[in-house]
Amino acid sequence: METSQIIETIKMFEEDNFDIRTVTMGISLLDTVASTPEETAKNIYKKITTYAKDLVAVAEQIEREYGVPITNKRISVTPISLVAGSANEEEILLLAHAMDDAAKEVGVDFIGGYSALVQKGFSHGDLALIHSLPRALTETDLVMSSVNIGSSKAGMNLDAVKLMGETVKKITDLSDTANAKMVIFANAVEDNPFMAGAFYGVTEPDVVINVGVSGPGVVKRALDKVKGESITTVAETIKKTAFKITRVGQLVGSLAAERLGVQFGIVDLSLAPTPARGDSVAEVLEAIGLEQVGAHGTTACLMMLNDAVKKGGVMAAEGVGGLSGAFIPVSEDAGMIDAVKAGTLSLAKLEAMTSVCSVGLDMIAIPGETPATTISGMIADEAAIGIQNNKTTAVRILPTNGAKVGDMIDYGGLLGTAPVMPVVDKSSAEFINRGGHVPAPIHSFKN
Repeated sequence: METSQIIETIKMFEEDNFDIRTVTMGISLLDTVASTPEETAKNIYKKITTYAKDLVAVAEQIEREYGVPITNKRISVTPISLVAGSANEEEILLLAHAMDDAAKEVGVDFIGGYSALVQKGFSHGDLALIHSLPRALTETDLVMSSVNIGSSKAGMNLDAVKLMGETVKKITDLSDTANAKMVIFANAVEDNPFMAGAFYGVTEPDVVINVGVSGPGVVKRALDKVKGESITTVAETIKKTAFKITRVGQLVGSLAAERLGVQFGIVDLSLAPTPARGDSVAEVLEAIGLEQVGAHGTTACLMMLNDAVKKGGVMAAEGVGGLSGAFIPVSEDAGMIDAVKAGTLSLAKLEAMTSVCSVGLDMIAIPGETPATTISGMIADEAAIGIQNNKTTAVRILPTNGAKVGDMIDYGGLLGTAPVMPVVDKSSAEFINRGGHVPAPIHSFKN
């Protein structure tokens, strides 16, 4: 590497808020299933603490040796509904606590995979897990959850959409912040290192290391150097910057996998913001030429950004996966918060933006009195975008009891602060209460 490139990389860390957002160890739990939930819980704890015992130490060692900030160390596991067997709601909570205890023992920041895949229907374990979610997410500290309610191949499970809207409300009754630990997906991917939606796919090897990188600040600085130039130059600049960012992720992932003696999986090259100024996807979009995110042209800019990030990153890693795009979580992005406060950015505009980026209506605070069927309507709309367009979409909506539109809700740390946004007050109840299954689109038939 030339001296100029070394200096440029150092500046990425020191001045542009660039970090490796996560080193995530994926662990299969398929071999932990036992004859009783108690025994399964013991097996889960043992396997996680055995394989991940050195994960944090190795990541911290790489940080020291290479000067690369690694913000989070995480674990993802097989969707717990698949290992729950015939467990009931009370019994499956034992598995949630086993995950939480194991994560605390090895010192990671989060553990994902308290999840269910119900795009075509419910198994016994799926229903037990979903019904347990309010307690699981409020009784544990580090456990993250996801539920996949639709896919381009299967269509949309409207019964699951209704149930998840009700579940969001039940969680709100116990905690104003616990919904931040749950994602409702369509077309969920199986190698996602980012929380809260991470789970470990059944087609993956026994253990693997996945890496998530993030560099909106680096992209913003690069775009500041090409002000006034054509959009072609802007796209090329983003591609070259994404390549550099992803190469660092490839290095860190390869080192971590080698030192832990496991397989290296993928680099997820998503631009994931933090609440810090200068680390905002909204600011990147504004550097492209918007007065403020949410202005007309925002969706077009976001489409170009997302595509350029993927084109630049895909050549820089052995395997690119996960979600790989630009995240637009409101509470975690200072520029998004500014736009909501100014009235420039609405729920309708955010929904339009999710048609071209990762992942969906994310970290959005709404009034606590919002009906469950309205929340289900939001979930259905996002799922429809994903199902029709063969992409991942998701919802992480945060109702807050007693909060009024415009109030600021603090979720802490990387989860940031969100302004409560207005919701359309017309009912979706008749549609949601129909239940049943929305058929897959015609283009899903590819056999």
